[in-house]
Formats: sequence, C-alpha cells, structure tokens
Amino acid sequence: MSLFQKLFKQTFIYGLATVLPRMLSFILVPLYTEVMPTGSYGEVTLIFAWFAIFNVVLAYGMETAFFRFYNSDEKPARVTSTALISLGGTTATFTILALLIREQMAIWLNIEPQYITYVILILALDALAIIPFAMLRAMQKPQRYAVIKILNVAVNLGLNVFFLLILPGLSKDRPDGFFGSIYVEDFQISYIFISNLIASALTLALMFPSYRLRAYTFDKALWSRMIRYGLPVMIAGIAFTINEVFDRIMLSELLPAGIAKSEIGKYSACYKIALFMTLFATAFRLGIEPFFFSHSKSENPQRAYAQITNYFVVLGSVILLAVVVFADPLKVLIVRNSDYWEAMPVVPVIILASFCLGIYHNLSVWYKVTDRTRFGAYISIAGAIITIAINYLFIPTIGYYASAYATLAAYASMMLLSYYLGKKYYPIPYNFRKICFYLGISILFSGLSFYVFNRNILIGSIFLLVFLLLVYRMEYAFLRRIFIGNED
Repeated sequence: MSLFQKLFKQTFIYGLATVLPRMLSFILVPLYTEVMPTGSYGEVTLIFAWFAIFNVVLAYGMETAFFRFYNSDEKPARVTSTALISLGGTTATFTILALLIREQMAIWLNIEPQYITYVILILALDALAIIPFAMLRAMQKPQRYAVIKILNVAVNLGLNVFFLLILPGLSKDRPDGFFGSIYVEDFQISYIFISNLIASALTLALMFPSYRLRAYTFDKALWSRMIRYGLPVMIAGIAFTINEVFDRIMLSELLPAGIAKSEIGKYSACYKIALFMTLFATAFRLGIEPFFFSHSKSENPQRAYAQITNYFVVLGSVILLAVVVFADPLKVLIVRNSDYWEAMPVVPVIILASFCLGIYHNLSVWYKVTDRTRFGAYISIAGAIITIAINYLFIPTIGYYASAYATLAAYASMMLLSYYLGKKYYPIPYNFRKICFYLGISILFSGLSFYVFNRNILIGSIFLLVFLLLVYRMEYAFLRRIFIGNED
C-alpha cells in the first residue's frame, strides 16, 4: 500500500468517526430549534462556548505532547503512564474545587446554577478520556477509535431525542405512570446536559482498559519536558477557542439584553451549515497529525507535507463551492425553523473561514515537528486579538455579521502568518500558484452563486460542474493514485 493510500485510508476512518457522528448531530439542530425558541437555543450555545474553553484548559496541551514524545521516547509506556497520571491528577483537583465553589462559578460564567454541576462533571469525564483516545491514534487503531466515538454520539443523540421529543408525549399519555413521574416541564436545557453526561460516562467506561497499565511510573523530567512542550499548545488552544466560540459570549455582552440570546440562536443555527467544511478539515487533521510526527525523520518529509496540503486545498475547494451552491436545500434540512434563516447571509463567510482554518492546520506542521510550538501560540493569539477587536468594534452596529467577518479575518490571518513563518524556519515546497488558483476560483464561483445570482440552484450547479471538470482535468494523476493505488 502506498504512503498516500495509507494516509487516506486512516483519514477516511477517522473521518467516519468525526463526520458520521456530526452528521447525525444535525438531527439536534432541527430538534432544538423546534422545541426551543431562538433565545433558549442561544443560551445552550453560550454554555457550550464555555465548555470549549474549559476543555482546552483541562487538557493543557498534553494530547499533543503525548504524540510528540510517544513517537520519540525510547520507552513509550513511560510517556503513557506519565500523561495519564498528570491528567488524572489535574482533573480530580479541578472537579473537587469546582464542585466546592460551583455557586460562585455559576455567577462568574453567567450560567444558571442548576446547570453548573452537569458542566463540571461532563468536563471531568471528557478530560479523563483524552489520553486513552490519543493512545488509539498513536497505536494506529482507527477502527476502535471510530466505534467508540460514534457510540458516544449515538447515545447522546438517542437520549436527546427521547428526552426532548418522545418523553413529553409518553408523559402526556400516562401522566400517572413511570414516564409521567420522570418528565419535568420546561426542563429542556437540563435534559440536553443529562444526555451529554450519560454519553461521556459510557465513553470513559469503554476507554477504561487504557488505564490498566502493567505499572504506573511518573517521570518528573519527562513530565517537565511534556509540560514545556504542551503549555504553548494550550495557550494556542485557548486563543483558537476564542476565535471559534468567543463571539457568542461577546454577542451576549454587546447586544441589547432583550435580543442578544435570540440573535445568538439565529447565528449559531446557520453557523451549523458550515459544519461540512469543519468536518472535512477535522477528519483530515486527525488522519495527518500522527503522520506528520512519524515521518518527520524520513527522507525529504517536506515534499510529502507539501503534497498533502495541495490535495487538501483541492478537496476543500470543491466542498466550499458545493455547500454554498446547495445552502438553501441544506438550511431546510438542518435548520427547519424559518425564524432562524435571517442569518443565512453569513454562511459563505463562515464556510470560507473554516476552509482557511483547515489550511492553517496543514501549514502548522512546521512548528510542531521542529518543537517551536510557541509560534502556534503567537499565531493563535494574533487571531484572537483580531477576533476580539472586530467583534468589539462592530457588534453594536452590525450584530452577528461582525462575528462572521471577524472569524474569517482571524483564520485567514493565521493561515498567512503560518505560511510566512514556515518559509523562514522550515521551508516546505508548497505549490503556491495551484493553491491560490483553486482557492480563488472556488471563492469567485461561490460569491457569484450566492450573492450575485441569489442562490439560484441551476446556475450554481453549472458553476460546480465546471469546477469539478477543471479539478478532474488537472488532478487526474492524483485521483488515480488514491483510488487505484499507483505507487509513488
């Protein structure tokens, strides 16, 4: 099997673990928007924004540090043991302290007190599963990784559907029966987090064999090196998370209180349509990250890195145009409540922003394999500053449009900064002209289809067909290599 066949096989399996569960999660968007008004959905989105930030802090870069040292250390078991003890200790400390001050935390985070306990417990369970999942990826066991990830989301989805859609009907039919006794009216947000908590607990139970090591050893010197490597990753992760979710928090602070959560709900629901690009980029990153580290010592790895990025841009350009062209059919499928469609004009902007982020993740290989992870922090901090500045300046006047433009400006800037710095510290022979060509044509056709021709499906489909024929003509050799299996 060729190098690229193996890469794309793993990417497909990791993609299945990410894309299929997230595709199933589309069920939740119409479900949430059907049973909750825009304001309640906005409140749920705000809580999940805080989830994202705390997840990064509780991981403190240990997952990436684990990959780095697992592939380079003479005793991988020592790396595994040290990482498990480290995350186990910090998670236990956080859980105990957070539960002791949960009332104060609710005030700090502007979360209703009845939800804060769920939040703490879910965060703890997810943190304890970080290294076990990383172990599966490091040991190249994508099938088991995929099964557990898919099961997690399936359980979460099933419980959401039961609590929000089925249980109210059952309790109404038999108010004095079992279902009537467990149903609580206006309890939708709590039901969402109860579903998440059960799914996270089940996932950790399935991952528990990863904790059954022959012997636990905590290497202080190794841990110190892992922390030094991982902390810049954490800082970068916090900055990145600000780019990804902090706009919801700023919308809640900068818009009038009477409309803030409703506007957040509309923006967040339409944001979901861009998830196709996010899914593709995430699946690709999960497949290539172990590849980056394991091949960093091979002969001329830069050539392989360049080819991978070129192919990512080719595939991502197709997805960008396809999602924009079919945005209207997708909105009916994903966001069925027309109260939310007011935010549809931000969709192309968010999709393009997600594409830029995916390119940035590919370009970031230079600072990961050279142990210059501090540059990842610098780049993400620059993006976070752009995000905060644009949101702060323009939310009061243009609302969530400012958040969409801020996301694009931040991710595009991060992409360009990484490319510029990478040329200096770890030159990779990217085909810059080809990347710009595909990206430019895809953006041009997307803009014409969505804004100029007002989302006309026929005209958009013509643009997409022309682009696909262009890709086929220019990338025939690449497509043959992946699907037929010619060796390099």
